[in-house]
Amino acid sequence: MYIVTNRIVDESKHSEQEAFGKIPAAGPNQLRLAEVTRKGEAWHVDVLPDLLTSPMATSVGLDPGKTYPASAYAARKLLERCSGHGGSAKSPTAGKNLLLFVHGYNNDMTAVLNRAEQLETNYGVEVVCFSWPANGGGLHGLLSYKSDKRDALASIGALDRVLEKMEELLKEFNNQYVAELEAKAEKKFADNAEAWDRYFAKEVHKRCPFTVNLMLHSMGNYLFKHLLESSTYSADHLLFDNVVMVAADTNNKDHAAWVDRIQCRNRVYITINERDSALKASRMKMGEKQQARLGHYLRKLDSRVATYVDFTNQPHVGDSHAYFEGSALANQKVETFFRTVLNGGIGENPARFDFARNVYRL
Repeated sequence: MYIVTNRIVDESKHSEQEAFGKIPAAGPNQLRLAEVTRKGEAWHVDVLPDLLTSPMATSVGLDPGKTYPASAYAARKLLERCSGHGGSAKSPTAGKNLLLFVHGYNNDMTAVLNRAEQLETNYGVEVVCFSWPANGGGLHGLLSYKSDKRDALASIGALDRVLEKMEELLKEFNNQYVAELEAKAEKKFADNAEAWDRYFAKEVHKRCPFTVNLMLHSMGNYLFKHLLESSTYSADHLLFDNVVMVAADTNNKDHAAWVDRIQCRNRVYITINERDSALKASRMKMGEKQQARLGHYLRKLDSRVATYVDFTNQPHVGDSHAYFEGSALANQKVETFFRTVLNGGIGENPARFDFARNVYRL
């Protein structure tokens, strides 16, 4: 899988604990890419160079005589995997939907990679993880929580660059392919507009049969909130099919003001578990200053664009803060919901809508 991060990195190291540091890089918006593979019980990390080597460029069909950033290499590899064009005639590769995952509070890199791997295994998606330095600064309790909130705020520009770069790369590939396809359609069906449209739509789907989705967990939502509220963010980005905000560790109060800025093709989902022990602890750490958390509060659900889904009291969910994994998946409703929405589908059931609370029940 690929990890994009604003952590300080050491290119000479290949274990996740040594290659990725616990503090932000020197430049506040500096990003590095790493390719991470499972080696038995351990992880092997290759931090990609800022600029591609000639062999790397050649391996993904780029001109070795030109200069390309690492993102060009990763993007082509990901497009192969997601579109299903990376296999051979004898051994075709099934396509996957692409998921950008932003983790939460107090996560070291081993925990981040294990969780990303579980998302891929459980839901059949291709995960790209944005990892910010959420290690609690080596502290514990309230001090750790405050340290991670500061690091989240310091990572706003980096996340903005991730979204901007993803959009640029997808547009680049799309524009190139559309131009080629239009020329083919014109050659085949110049005098038949209906056949032209039918051919074009069919071939576009063959080339790009995957969705692009965003999952934010816990304090990752706090980071996203402050990006949406910042002057640097362009709210008209239409990059994702679904935006899934799980166990959001951010204020419920006035959340509609920033949630309603989110652009997506399908749904913005906000999941809620009133028994979420981590969000209850989050609120207690800050005392009265900490307001009700969006991910465990079933009141004032007033966003015009969000679809709220309540997991409270579901079998096997309990007080879980990460009910998209582990024992919660013994509940078929939970597994089906996350499998659907993380792959770009519609996960709510209209028959279970609570009009009084403006929330769907599983």
